[in-house]
Amino acid sequence: MAPSAPPRDVARSALVEAAARLLRDAGGDAVTTRAVAEAAGVQAPTLYRLFGDKDGLLEAVVEHELAAFVAGKAAQVRAAADADDDPVADLRAGWHRQVEFGLTHPAVFALLSDPARAGRSAAARSGREVLAARVHRVALAGRLRVGERHAAELVHAAGTGAVLALLAVPPAERDGELSAAMLDAVLQQVLVDPAEPATTAGLLPAVVALRAGAAELTALTSAEQQLLAEWLDRVVAGG
Repeated sequence: MAPSAPPRDVARSALVEAAARLLRDAGGDAVTTRAVAEAAGVQAPTLYRLFGDKDGLLEAVVEHELAAFVAGKAAQVRAAADADDDPVADLRAGWHRQVEFGLTHPAVFALLSDPARAGRSAAARSGREVLAARVHRVALAGRLRVGERHAAELVHAAGTGAVLALLAVPPAERDGELSAAMLDAVLQQVLVDPAEPATTAGLLPAVVALRAGAAELTALTSAEQQLLAEWLDRVVAGG
């Protein structure tokens, strides 16, 4: 027989799951400490002891809702890399899944839109790392015309803006093409068109690709790899 979870963990899980249900079903205003405690069958002092206050509880709920989604995204990135799938297609797929998550979890997304809260979220940081991994694969393929970090920040900012714009409109009135159009606009800024002549694209995509793979250049010492990376970063930053 598997050992039972400690009472503290049982109470914590019950409170987080109850708050998550209230958040999904009725929005943030419905998540009061009294309502959550009653829904979880837990005394209110236990809630305060475990989470400090309502804000601490909401942060735990955001982590609960986001962690599973981010874990799934990370698994998808690993699978795409193992299968050598088209990195741009994988980046597009990741964008659409992220937008779908935001639209189906509006209350969680609204909480994450608070910069202070997002900065404290381990799951949100993991999500950014997954995006960085997707962009890294694009860079290695020689498809980026800008640095990896800049590309990832553009994609993240545009995706967040797209979700917020769509959530501000009643579902029946949303522009079904807005998300895809926003993605196309961003990718036009950061990607090299495969049909574009190499002379037009210039050296930068090759420099970005070399920077992405610098750590794999085992013929160089670690100090030489670091020096090369610094040089390449300067070239990329200079455009």
